[in-house]
Amino acid sequence: MTLFGLDEAAVAGLAEGVRPSHAPRAGMEPGLAGEVFARAAWTCIAEPGDGTAGVLVDRLGAGPALAAVLEPGSPGRLAARVGATGVPEGFAEELGQALQRWRPRLSAGEVTRCLQQAARVGARLALPGDEVWPAGVDDLGRNAPLALWWRGTAPALASLANSIALVGARAATGYGEHVAMESSAGLVDRGFTIVSGAAYGIDGMAHRAALASSGLTVAFLAGGVDRFYPSGHDALLGRIVAAGAVVSELPCGAAPTKWRFLQRNRLIAASSAATIVLEAGWRSGSLNTAGHAAALGRPLGAVPGPVTSPTSAGCHRLIREYDAVCVTTAAEMAELVGDRVVQVPLDFPGDSETGARGGAPGRGERTSDQIRVFDALSARSPRTVHDVARRAGLSVAAVQGALGGLDLEGAARERETGWVRAST
Repeated sequence: MTLFGLDEAAVAGLAEGVRPSHAPRAGMEPGLAGEVFARAAWTCIAEPGDGTAGVLVDRLGAGPALAAVLEPGSPGRLAARVGATGVPEGFAEELGQALQRWRPRLSAGEVTRCLQQAARVGARLALPGDEVWPAGVDDLGRNAPLALWWRGTAPALASLANSIALVGARAATGYGEHVAMESSAGLVDRGFTIVSGAAYGIDGMAHRAALASSGLTVAFLAGGVDRFYPSGHDALLGRIVAAGAVVSELPCGAAPTKWRFLQRNRLIAASSAATIVLEAGWRSGSLNTAGHAAALGRPLGAVPGPVTSPTSAGCHRLIREYDAVCVTTAAEMAELVGDRVVQVPLDFPGDSETGARGGAPGRGERTSDQIRVFDALSARSPRTVHDVARRAGLSVAAVQGALGGLDLEGAARERETGWVRAST
């Protein structure tokens, strides 16, 4: 029996390199090896939060779903295999568009390389049902991750059920960083794990304070766990790997993009018991994380700041318009972890389905396809529509539509050999 053109021995050898010894399954039997390889393949094929992939894998299983995508055939036949019960209306059409996104990325070589690189850097692949799997991400439904790559200590990953996310502005003020330090240390003292995104500013301070207090901290990345981002936090992320955990749903080698940062935010919110925004501007990306937390029914808190400070305007907006709880101390943050459910206004600045928006909605806001296509373009090297489609994980038709909008916006230009980002 082969999988993706590889025999069982090759699949088992690749899978063994990314499975930790603490996994609840014994050994590396062929069935498990195939599951590991197939889910690793799906992290290479589908972009984070791809709901169509989620439905397909949930109904058929990761291996059979991968085999079905590799087989020629109409989307209608594949949709019929999934079954009619509980499948969204128009799923066959949705599946047809998804196949156009996935098939350009179907490469056994790419999956092999990502597994080999993961083994080299000591990365592991967590599957749903593992002891270290953060159960909170399952609340994302069809948009839940199919697998999670991670580096670090198993206890840190397993502690996410008792964690609080501290997020905020990259361009943090001294006030914001002081609040982050005090809050993180205080929550660690109360037994909580600190979750954040390893960015500059508030995120970095939250991680540092947790480590300084001998606590557990988990960083969710928007790229592969083998390439730390931002590069200025290499040392910090190395310390987190040693004492906590670094997690991503993207395979080793994957580059962080704006779209992937927005998708990463949903994991921060879903994996944590509560989310606190410590400092944020009016259109801060932290509001996207807050939107996911509220949409999932997670407690949401915001720290007030000076009314004259633009870096606290987003926090004040959350408190005034979106029912976030005003919190000022670690004790008040810890109190949020209870049965409180935040009601989400329909126009909340975050999209619970795709997380495509980075902040408050406004004029000229790009669609999720435009964000992904812009990320896939180069400012110097022209790229063909098919190349952009492969990089963005979109169909050719979707890329053509997005490029049209970006062209009108003046953000992209067509040259003789392809498309480039327009100079700004």
